[in-house]
Amino acid sequence: MRMKKVFFVSLLITLLLFVAGCGSNNDPQPSAGKEEAKTEETAEETADSQIASSDEKVESEDVVEEWMIPIAASELNPGTYPIEVSSSSSMFNIESAELTVAEDGMTVNMVMGGKGYRYLFMGTPEEAVEAADSEFIQHEENDDGAHTYNVPVEALDQGIDCAAFSDKKEKWYDRVLVFRSDSLPLEAFKEDSLITPEKLGLEAGEYTVEAMLYGGTGRATIESPTKLLVTEEGVMATITWSSPNYDYMIVDGEKYLPINEEGNSVYEIPVKVFDRPYGVIADTVAMSEPHEISYALYFDSSSIK
Repeated sequence: MRMKKVFFVSLLITLLLFVAGCGSNNDPQPSAGKEEAKTEETAEETADSQIASSDEKVESEDVVEEWMIPIAASELNPGTYPIEVSSSSSMFNIESAELTVAEDGMTVNMVMGGKGYRYLFMGTPEEAVEAADSEFIQHEENDDGAHTYNVPVEALDQGIDCAAFSDKKEKWYDRVLVFRSDSLPLEAFKEDSLITPEKLGLEAGEYTVEAMLYGGTGRATIESPTKLLVTEEGVMATITWSSPNYDYMIVDGEKYLPINEEGNSVYEIPVKVFDRPYGVIADTVAMSEPHEISYALYFDSSSIK
């Protein structure tokens, strides 16, 4: 009887161990968990391989300037205007661009200086690898065969992320674009958003005003405060450069010549607007050949004396 009991207990223990062993071998959870983790790791590696590393990119440039305040479509008149676009990368060459302002927002059509990009994505490369193909912006060819991209623009004068997919490298490269308001003609702005000389109601006479210069290489400066001359015909500012090498300026499409023959270049130019940078062009002969440089002038109306 005792041996039967021992045999029965041993048999029961053996059966329990066998059942436990079968259960652990047939449980699919650990295996599935490992496969899922492996799949996620592979997906991350694939995504990372589609993003250009820092070693594969040229040094980026900060294109958001200190004076810039974002400008929404609501501040602009509907229409189409030429606009300058600053790119953080010299490898993303925009030859020309055209801004379209509509009731539902803004778009810019960019004409590229090369054909190296398959498509664009308005966002970061990390966002691009997670996006659907339908979110990519395909290029079109204009009459000259150049690649063009039509991109949405949230606001002017702010940095906007743009990922560009290299056709050769098959990788996403990060860019920052700034669509510059100072390159727009004044008629692009709604009248109530501009501080014009007429709104200031200045009486005829001479004044001074704080003037600031932006753009170019950053080496050139102008004297500030500068003289303002108010007449019935308008307001003129005397711009004195830190160099004698500027042989003409262009303001609102009109060319102006220096008013002096010796010393640093001095110009009398019209002031179209206060408290907002607006674009001018100055031609310099300091280089191996004459070169037109785009600048922005800013006149602070609160400083007028």
